[in-house]
Formats: sequence, C-alpha cells, structure tokens
Amino acid sequence: MSGGNDERVISSDRGHLLTEQRLAAAAALDDCGVEETLRLINAQDATVPSAVERAIPKLTALVERVVEGMRRGGRLVYVGAGTSGRLGVLDASEIPPTFHADPDRVIGVIAGGDGALRVSSEGREDEWGGAGAALEPINLDGDDTVVGIAAGGTTPYVWGALEYAKRQRASTGFITCVPWDHLPQREQVAVDFPVELLVGPEVVTGSTRMKSGTATKLALNMITTTAMVRLGKVWGNLMVDLRASNAKLRDRAVRTLVGQTGLSRDAAAGLLDAADGRVKLALVMALKNVDVEAARQLLDANEQQLRPILGPPKPT
Repeated sequence: MSGGNDERVISSDRGHLLTEQRLAAAAALDDCGVEETLRLINAQDATVPSAVERAIPKLTALVERVVEGMRRGGRLVYVGAGTSGRLGVLDASEIPPTFHADPDRVIGVIAGGDGALRVSSEGREDEWGGAGAALEPINLDGDDTVVGIAAGGTTPYVWGALEYAKRQRASTGFITCVPWDHLPQREQVAVDFPVELLVGPEVVTGSTRMKSGTATKLALNMITTTAMVRLGKVWGNLMVDLRASNAKLRDRAVRTLVGQTGLSRDAAAGLLDAADGRVKLALVMALKNVDVEAARQLLDANEQQLRPILGPPKPT
C-alpha cells in the first residue's frame, strides 16, 4: 500500500462540517476578560457528557464486538492523526499498567509515528495509504477491531487504515464528532460500528482539541475500561489485575489485599511477591488457601473472573 497522497485526499471545502462551524456564544471571544473566557470554555465543556451519553447505544455495540474478539485473542487498534491520534496512543499506553494486559492487546497508531506525539506532523494525515506500514506488522485478522478516530471525520490516513483493516477481515469502528451521514467516505469504506459524539462547534472555531478532544477521551476511557471489566480485570470495582510497577501501584495492590484478606500490610506484601506481583493470584491464594499454581488453574478454569471463585468483594 502506498504511503503517498492519492485522489481520495479531501481538499474540498469542509465548512459544512459541524466541527468547523462558528459558535455564536464565542463570537466576541477576543474581547472577553480572563475569567469570562474561562467561564465560557467551562460552560461549553459542561455539554460534553450529554453528547457522549447520546452515543452510548452505539458505543455498546462497538465494545461488545471488541470484547468478543479479545476473548478469542484479538486486539483493539486505535488509528488517528493529531489530537485524535494522541488520545488513542494515550489510552492504549495506559492499559498495560492499569490492567496487567500485554502491550499488544490495545495498540495506538498515530500518523507520523511516535515522533508526532510531541511534534505535530499534520501533513501525514493526508496520506490515505499512510497507515499501511504501521498496520502490516500487526497481522490483523478477524478477531481484531480497528477503531479510527477523527473529530472532523475526513482524515484520509484514518479512512485508509479502515480500508486496509477490512481487507484483513478485521472489524472496524469510527469515532467522530460530526454526523455520520455527512461523510461521503462512508460509501466507499464500510465501517461496522460508527460512533458520533456531537458536541457542536468549538469555542475557538475548528479547534477540535477542545470539546471534541474531551468527548473522545471520555469515549476511549469508556471503551477500554468496559472491555477490561468484561475480561475479568476488575473485581467489584477493584483494580485487581494491575501491574505493580511503581510505588503507587504497589501500595494500591497491598491495600487491596489487606482489605480483602485481613492480612497485615507486611504479610500482604509478602503474599503479593509470592504471587509474582499479581493481585488476582494473591487473592485466590489467600482466600482459597491454595498455592500459586492452583490459583492459576482456578483462574484459567473461570476465564480469569474472580467472582465465580470468590463471590463479591468485601465492601469498604
């Protein structure tokens, strides 16, 4: 797949897009004082959660597909450019320490590569075939879900990635902040799970790092958190499959063990070490009075879910 531009790059007038409209409430933004500006931005930000709430039915369908694929070993792959790409990479990077998941379970791909996380690489988003080099080594298959992220919905890099993913039989999703039926690309690239986060025009016209970015961050949090909960990474609302890779996370792990087992802090720390730093293993070892191998077998037999083994966690 070529990494260059082609005839499908969008160069026409984008003024009709919701994300490019002018917000009447901010028409005199440059004449506002500091506090007035902050209150205006805050008032607009307050509308974002309701826009995300309206998208929950479509997010539900997407997450159910992600979970179904992940249970068979599939991956979730985010693809975006600019702010959208950075948000996808951010969400993916937080999954391994939070949920003790392998780094290749949730993958973030950004136009321009990792360097674009710090230094803008806006021109790369116009490359319809640009994502091919990043996606080819992943070896996509029918258990994977590739989710494009594009606030304005027209980014060629993202559409090209979804076209590539469909050829590999992967499922596809698309998170955008414009009405889906306003995007002609949907007729040439079939998307299984489109999600609209209709937050309206931005305070600074076209600056989708603002409300659109906030809505996207909320949606990505919801997608991965819900998927990880369904995959047994959470017990009650306790983070029981974290990777205790720093002092903060180790403290959280030890406190969870103390609260659920009644052990002293020192004993809980020793148990955590005996369980290779795995809170789930330590909980099963302590509460079922078994060794680490027997605990692993119990978790494997119950699809890594603690509730069938231990019941609900103690309240705190």
